[in-house]
Amino acid sequence: MKILGIETTCDETGAAVVKDGRLVLSNITASSANLHEKYGGVVPEVAAREQIKVIIPVIEEALIKASQILNSKHEILNKSQKSKIQNWAKENIDAIAVSHGPGLIGSLLIGVETAKAFALVWEKPLIGVNHLVGHIYANWISLDNRPRFPLIALIVSGGHTDLVLMRGHGDFKLLGSTLDDATGEAFDKVAKLLGLGYPGGPEIEKLASRVQGLGFRFKLPRPMIGSKDFNFSFSGLKTAVVNLVHSDETIVHSKEKRAVVADEFQKAVVDVLVKKTIDAAQKFECQSIVVGGGVAANTLLRSQMADVATRIGRKVFFPSKVLAVDNGAMIAAAAFFVNRKVDRLKLQADPGLHF
Repeated sequence: MKILGIETTCDETGAAVVKDGRLVLSNITASSANLHEKYGGVVPEVAAREQIKVIIPVIEEALIKASQILNSKHEILNKSQKSKIQNWAKENIDAIAVSHGPGLIGSLLIGVETAKAFALVWEKPLIGVNHLVGHIYANWISLDNRPRFPLIALIVSGGHTDLVLMRGHGDFKLLGSTLDDATGEAFDKVAKLLGLGYPGGPEIEKLASRVQGLGFRFKLPRPMIGSKDFNFSFSGLKTAVVNLVHSDETIVHSKEKRAVVADEFQKAVVDVLVKKTIDAAQKFECQSIVVGGGVAANTLLRSQMADVATRIGRKVFFPSKVLAVDNGAMIAAAAFFVNRKVDRLKLQADPGLHF
C-alpha cells in the first residue's frame, strides 16, 4: 500500500510517499525556519503564507521521486508535465494522509484542504493523522528491527512533551504531559536568552559541546524529577537560567560561561526526560521505548537514554535525525498502522488535537 503523507502543522511543509508504512519512496520537506529566526520563534502568518507557495511543488516533487524509485511506466521527467504526474498518482497512490492537528490553525488548514482536494480529484481514501502519533511512528520507518508492544513513547517537540503507553497499534494511553513549557520551547527561549539563533535546540547543543576543559560549573534544578507522576515542567528551569544570567552579567559576554550554562541546561532537561521515561517503562513492564519529535535529534538525549535503558534491559528506538523533525513520511507511516479513513469532505483541522 502506497500512501502520500502531507505535513503542515508548523513551519515545515512536507510530502512523502511511503510503501507499507516502512519503505520511504520519497520524502520532501520545505522549511521557512530562516524567516522566523529574527523573531526567535515561528510567526504563524509567515509560516502559512510560505506554505501556500510551496505545498503543490513539494507534493509534485514527492510524487516524481517516488515514480522514479518504482520505475513506473510513466516517464515523469520534470514538474512541467502536470498531466503525467496526475496520471501516475491516480494509478499508484492508494490513499492520502494528512496531519490535521495539533498545530497552527493557518498551517493546518493549508495541508488539510489540499489533501481533501487531491483525495476528491484522484478518488482516493483520506486518512486524518494526529501529528503527535506521526512522531511516534517515525520509529517504524525502517526495514530492520521494529519496536515491540507494550511500549513507552516519549514525544519531545517544540510544542509538546508527552509520555504515552502503547499496548498495540492505535492504542494510546497518555501518562503525562508538560504542565507549562514544552521541551523545544524551553530550548528556544534559553537559546534566545543566551544570544543564540533559532531553532534553539541545535544551537544549544553546539554551544554545549565546547564546554570540555572548562574548570567551572553552574548548577540548575531538575524540575519534577522526583515526582511520582509522569508530568513535566520546564518553565521553572527556564526561569532559573534567567535568574542566573541576571545575577552574573558577564555570562552573556563570555562564550565560555555561556557554553557552561548551555551544557548544564541541556543536561538538566535530558536528566528529567530520561528518568521519567525509564520509570514509566519499568512501571508498565515495557521492553521497548520509542522517542519522537524534533528534540529526539539531540545527541545527549540519544546517548543517555540508550545507556540507561541498556543497563535495565530495555531497547530504545530513535528515528533518524531527518525523520525526527516534522515530515510527511511519518504521517504516511502512521496512517498505514492506524488506518482511520474519514469522509473526504468532513475532515477538519483541529489545532488542539491531543491523545
